[in-house]
Amino acid sequence: MPSDTNPYGGIFGGWLMSQMALAAGSLASRHSKGKAVVVAATDLQFPGAMEVGDELSVYASLEREGTTSMTIRARAVARERDGETEQVVATGVFTFVAVTEDNRKRPFKPE
Repeated sequence: MPSDTNPYGGIFGGWLMSQMALAAGSLASRHSKGKAVVVAATDLQFPGAMEVGDELSVYASLEREGTTSMTIRARAVARERDGETEQVVATGVFTFVAVTEDNRKRPFKPE
């Protein structure tokens, strides 16, 4: 939407990164079967540019898991609104920690 643009009229990278963190967070919560919070975002790259009106899909995959943490890779793909052309517009790696309701680290049982 226009409110998600940068001063040059392109989609703001921070908004795109937040959508990726939401998708990765959904996977982190499902995988850890509870609350999980992002503690790091690395390797962010923006190889393409979204246009206002493009539709966004974010794909997340588990790369690594520890006792309380997991690393999730996210890939954001934009599809033109009135066609089928797609392009990768961002990639990144997000680290999440499983936590209790009072935000203390908790171990989770891998699937």
